[in-house]
Amino acid sequence: MRYRYVTADVFTGQTYCGNPLAVVLDAQGLDDAQMQRIAREFNYSETSFVLPPKDPRNTAWVRIFTPDREVPFAGHPNVGTAVVLAREMVAAGRPTPDAFVFEEAAGLVRIALRSGASGVESAELLAPQPLSRASEVSAAQLARALKLEPADVDTSEHAPQVVSVGLIFLVAQLANRDALRRASPDSHGYAALLPLDGAKSIYVYTTDTGSDTIDAPTDIQARMFTGRMTEDPATGSATAAVTALRAALRGKGKLALRVGQGVDMGRPSLLLAHAEPREDGVWAGVAGHAVVVMEGSLPAPLVT
Repeated sequence: MRYRYVTADVFTGQTYCGNPLAVVLDAQGLDDAQMQRIAREFNYSETSFVLPPKDPRNTAWVRIFTPDREVPFAGHPNVGTAVVLAREMVAAGRPTPDAFVFEEAAGLVRIALRSGASGVESAELLAPQPLSRASEVSAAQLARALKLEPADVDTSEHAPQVVSVGLIFLVAQLANRDALRRASPDSHGYAALLPLDGAKSIYVYTTDTGSDTIDAPTDIQARMFTGRMTEDPATGSATAAVTALRAALRGKGKLALRVGQGVDMGRPSLLLAHAEPREDGVWAGVAGHAVVVMEGSLPAPLVT
């Protein structure tokens, strides 16, 4: 049996920018090990697998795999999968709803669809969990993991800290754009620091955006490094978590941020994030465009 797939570049309106995603459609019949092998074959930061929903009131059950593990939630797979599924519905002559609800391990992910001249072009998700905060680490520990100096880490607003709105990251603010540009993962520093409270990746950002603009000025510029010593071009779940953290520190009102990522690796991305403190916690979301790049089919892998 063969399975259709579509790839999309997410958090961009241009092909070969943003964060690439593979979406395997109608993935019934694939087991965990087969999904993992397919994700490893694509070798993108994530691959999503679309399955029938457990609750018929929802749109789909979506499972998300990195090349080495399944994750309970991620940002760019939700935005990309939503745009791809809407495109599939249009191609099949089916009406497209205003919103989807995806079932994921972290909870229900609600996604609003946005249309443009060529149909559904973007999506906005609400993270499945409110902000949670866990361990803090020192500037020296963070700096060692990214080949920086402790002075490159800005702790004036918050220490490097483990945070999550559905997927766990260690996040830190850097002093300036130069420090962000110089950041590079160090395997020994990483191993000494992570995993921590479930965090396996480091997301760093700066409010010193300089001349880094994507269509319009950004509020922060960011980079994200994984435990595989790779860099992610656009990380919606971490961006939402940082926006929630900054909203929590500010203490009142809705916070909206234009976030640039992927600039230093040649895949510029734009993420539109928002967060708002409520009585039951700080809730965050992120929006962005996605553009389809490739389509094809693949066989179910043999797993021994």
